[in-house]
Amino acid sequence: MGLGPATGWCRLGAMTTPAIPPERMLLPGLLMAAPLLAAALSLAIAGIVEPWAVLALAVLPPAGALWAVAIYHREIRTVSAYLQKLTLDPGTAADPGADPGADEGEGVAHELTAAIARLDRAAAIRSHQLLARLKSNEALLEAVPDPLILVGAERRVRLANQAARLLLGERMGDADLALTLRHPEVTAAVDAVLGGGAARSVEFSLSGPVECTYQARIKPFRRDDGNGEGAAPLVLLSLHDITTVKRSEQQRADFVANASHELRTPLATLIGFIETLRGPARDDREATDRFLGIMHEQSTRMARLIDDLLSLSRIELDEHTQPTERVDIVRCVGAAVAAFELKAAARRVRLRVIADEALPPVFGDADQLAQVLLNLIGNAIKYTREQTEVTVTIRLNDAGGTGFPAPAAIPAAPGRRPRPAPQAISVAIADQGEGIARTHVPRLTERFYRVDPARSRALGGTGLGLAIVKHILNRHRGRLTIDSDTGKGSTFTVWLPAAA
Repeated sequence: MGLGPATGWCRLGAMTTPAIPPERMLLPGLLMAAPLLAAALSLAIAGIVEPWAVLALAVLPPAGALWAVAIYHREIRTVSAYLQKLTLDPGTAADPGADPGADEGEGVAHELTAAIARLDRAAAIRSHQLLARLKSNEALLEAVPDPLILVGAERRVRLANQAARLLLGERMGDADLALTLRHPEVTAAVDAVLGGGAARSVEFSLSGPVECTYQARIKPFRRDDGNGEGAAPLVLLSLHDITTVKRSEQQRADFVANASHELRTPLATLIGFIETLRGPARDDREATDRFLGIMHEQSTRMARLIDDLLSLSRIELDEHTQPTERVDIVRCVGAAVAAFELKAAARRVRLRVIADEALPPVFGDADQLAQVLLNLIGNAIKYTREQTEVTVTIRLNDAGGTGFPAPAAIPAAPGRRPRPAPQAISVAIADQGEGIARTHVPRLTERFYRVDPARSRALGGTGLGLAIVKHILNRHRGRLTIDSDTGKGSTFTVWLPAAA
């Protein structure tokens, strides 16, 4: 910020400032000395003063004027140089322990630079406070568990927190909302609010391994960032996961319908036998023993049914939350096989386990995976022919070539998207029973669906075992496949993403 061409350098305080050009000082000095010189010449011509006095007046006033101009000019250039330093390096005077501008110039220049330094320090401190508050607000926004999206004109996404990016994709920034959230009702509501409409709420579902239901709340948002942005239309879109609420409502209705249907028969049987025992068979000891045995069987069946219904309800509530625990599937299979050794021996069925070496763990809930294996191995022992073999085979497979529908998502560290699993663990339980006709296979995992209802009830089945298996595998982002040939037996294969 020089005020003229530099002809040299001089040291001033803690700064170097250009020397004052002589031509810039000569004219002001002559102008200041001109009145005195004119008066001195007039007095010399009139003989009132001596010639040497005229010479003194010709030299001293210009010298004094030049000195005054030099001081003024130096102070101005000191302040100018200090302002330039603050411009190039803002906040240099922000150190609270420093004396702002203490080394900059002298006199008026020192006072001015000190005042400027104090202003710079106050501005820098305020700027740091605002920056810290901004970072704190951003961290708070990122920590909100619900997806939050700020949408501007033309439905462009201005801001999205971490939950929104994990749900809809990292590349949603500055793109049309419809590219990542493909739901006509939501985009129509956003357009309406952007056009000046009132806030509104929309329920919608997102497909995936497990369908989730969200409530989208769309509200106008006003922001003033100092450059006119506040006048532009903005919309705040918040997504609330109401899957659990919806499933609870559905499960309540399903439970009433299923329980009333399945419990009606055993309850009617119990009521009938109780009436018989209180009436015609009151003194019939043989009939009493036989009826009590049937009543015990029916009450036990109701207890199993209620346990399975409650278990299914608990599993469905957590179905949309993928477990992150590492589970040794070989150990789980071994524990399940050991639990059925006595039952298998009673039917003279041999249990055999075949497993690959060095199998990686899977991400899962150990208790729920044990329930899957117990259901499937128990069914295999129950429906295979006597004096045959039930084989459990554990393999490591490439997820792309196994019939596994898609590489399942592996849980990642917070703040990072899940990465695909390149491999899958398969657990195949094969029996040598009568097999299942192909027309029945697609419906086997439906609640209370039975191929042979009478035989299933006689063997103690509730019709919920495979439904429980399906929902547990849905939670684990796995899959159940069923292969069966009539007269040859069935193979139930569980596919789970490997954790390697």
